[in-house]
Amino acid sequence: MASSPEYVRFVADQLSQAGGVTYKKLFGEYGLWRGGKFFGTVEDDQFYVKPTEAGRQLLGDPPLAEPHEGARMYLVEELDDRDFLRRLVEATCAALPEPRSRRRKAAPKEET
Repeated sequence: MASSPEYVRFVADQLSQAGGVTYKKLFGEYGLWRGGKFFGTVEDDQFYVKPTEAGRQLLGDPPLAEPHEGARMYLVEELDDRDFLRRLVEATCAALPEPRSRRRKAAPKEET
């Protein structure tokens, strides 16, 4: 079952204190970014974050979930505490590597 747009907007609103959180449709579900870093997903109306040591410490040693085949992420069930969510997103993003710069494809050369 795909996530509802209303639930995705709810999660994004709850994460708003982290600043700069964006989302977009990704393989039928939704990906979450902050500062260009992909840090989580919303799948089947559940919020997941990438596993990091900082996130594990904040979540209290959570088990890894598999939102889709081959993905290992932390399921976040506590969505009411915006300050906690802000700290979780900030800590997770700080622990993730900087995104690689994307190379633009060269424009096709005109033949003369």
